[in-house]
Amino acid sequence: MSSQSTAQAAGSKWTDKAVYAAGAVVWRLIDGKLRILLIHRTKYRDITLPKGKVDPGEMLAETAVREVHEETGIRVSLGVPVGVSRYHLPSKKQKVVHYWAAEATAEAIRASTFVPNREIAALEWVSIKKARARLSYPVDLEILDFFANLVDDGVLRTFPVIALRHAKALSRSDWDGADAARPLTERGQHQASSIVGPLRAFGVRRIVTSDAVRCVQTVTPLAAALDRKKVKTEAISQDAWEEGRDDLRSVVGRRVRSGKPAVLCSHGPVLPGILTELALATGTIRGSYVSSAAALEPAAFSVVHLSATNPGSGIIAIETHIPKV
Repeated sequence: MSSQSTAQAAGSKWTDKAVYAAGAVVWRLIDGKLRILLIHRTKYRDITLPKGKVDPGEMLAETAVREVHEETGIRVSLGVPVGVSRYHLPSKKQKVVHYWAAEATAEAIRASTFVPNREIAALEWVSIKKARARLSYPVDLEILDFFANLVDDGVLRTFPVIALRHAKALSRSDWDGADAARPLTERGQHQASSIVGPLRAFGVRRIVTSDAVRCVQTVTPLAAALDRKKVKTEAISQDAWEEGRDDLRSVVGRRVRSGKPAVLCSHGPVLPGILTELALATGTIRGSYVSSAAALEPAAFSVVHLSATNPGSGIIAIETHIPKV
């Protein structure tokens, strides 16, 4: 596995002594040659990577996608995390910026509405070599170096399989019906809505969920936002897992072979098995990262990045996101 990242967005786990932001190394192929996007900022008269501060209620991934679009007019989906930069502002506060690789598709380029403005004077597509010469800040060069390593390793183009734990549900002691019928609490419903943006930031198109009500309700807002159907299956349910009737391997295998961004919504006890099957399906050596990525709070999710050209080459990166609600 090339890298592992934990991008936590729970307010309680952040410090008010820091300013949080997110951005991306946006890339595309022009005549078969890799080019990355630099922005020329008007106010600061510098050249940097697109990024911006987290808005209230946002998680880092949705900040990155929003800021790239606001600054460049390009809508992207996030790929592999490429590092975190830290530096001090004039106010003495530390600024912490999370970055991802993000491919700009031809369709996204055509749809861009960018025009020079008071914030961004110009956009420029350059080679990695030219970017190293033009970027204004050493912290940006560190991010670029991590990105360049992905290019050298041939694993830049990826797709995510996301393991999602259902949002907060009524406890068993407060529910008289079948366990599979337990619904979300009011907080759980808010959590389900709050993770729509972050999940969309990774380009999710396929939604697979345990048939338990609490899992189905967790992905219902996402399905509505994407106008996509939920695929409900007992194969990743807790009831089937407890009775030895689960079929995690088949479900995970289909998602890996498809090469399409997908989310699998399941239960705390089942998630370690899902992560293990992802490791096995991609030829990845199992390690402590599997346990860490599977130990999720309600409505938290781990993004497993796989090579789009060779899924059997192993897990490229894992990152975990925790809701603020």
